[in-house]
Amino acid sequence: MRDLNYDFKQLCRRNRDGSFATQADREHILDLVADQLHEMGIRGLRSQGFKPKHVEMLVERWLAEQLAPGTIKNRMSHLRWLAQKIGKENIVERTNAAYGIPDRVYVTNVSKAKELDMNQLAQIRTPHARISLRLQAEFGLRREASIKIVPARADRGDCLVLKASWNKGGREIVVPIRTPEQRRLLDEAKALAKGKSLVAPGYKTYYAYLKHFRYECERVGIHGVHGHRHCYAQRRYHELTGWQCPARGGPTSKQLTSQQRERDREARELISHEMGHGREAITAVYLGR
Repeated sequence: MRDLNYDFKQLCRRNRDGSFATQADREHILDLVADQLHEMGIRGLRSQGFKPKHVEMLVERWLAEQLAPGTIKNRMSHLRWLAQKIGKENIVERTNAAYGIPDRVYVTNVSKAKELDMNQLAQIRTPHARISLRLQAEFGLRREASIKIVPARADRGDCLVLKASWNKGGREIVVPIRTPEQRRLLDEAKALAKGKSLVAPGYKTYYAYLKHFRYECERVGIHGVHGHRHCYAQRRYHELTGWQCPARGGPTSKQLTSQQRERDREARELISHEMGHGREAITAVYLGR
């Protein structure tokens, strides 16, 4: 293990701030930061030698990679945590605007959907990770649920019932099984998991496995798996209404007739329920307005 990776890991282990999910995300991002600095030619760096120029190098790279503003801002929050823990808070600017990071845009009529690339999927070496990614694409599952799910327990014949403990927000989610492709995938997942979850063998917990899952995805170029949920929501909207959502070039809410608006509202409420959200308005993030 390189020195910087080791230093960051030890900082995370000694400072258990936040939830388990936050801690896991922080350790992953700081490990990624160390790896990317190494790739950019920074050698022999220790945590105490972290400087403003290193932050600038990272942000320039992330902007060049056209990462979503929310993704970059999340990484910046972890860099500020790091700066605080090493007693050098001034190495990271107080505002993201100082680095030219754009504001996060929550609702636009531009699609953020990402189809699952079959060539990239084939390069994933862990069968359990491949199945989880396919479940995200076919059922609109969050990453956490796609890994924690026990397929044999979730399968209720005509629907998938996700336990509250598998989901963000701690609420049970019911997703219909509508297509032969979904049925085949679920049967395949049950055969692989053998009555257990989709945490791969050799890992005792979800959080222990999560780092490996992320590494496998990033290794083959699968970034922003949340885009698979956008795809699911947009497919469902088309099925339920008969027309494309605004994010896919369909009519905006202002262009719909009163009858179409009612169908639009019903579709959004159903999609919101299937995706584990408590309010219809959140579907605008996936579908546009």
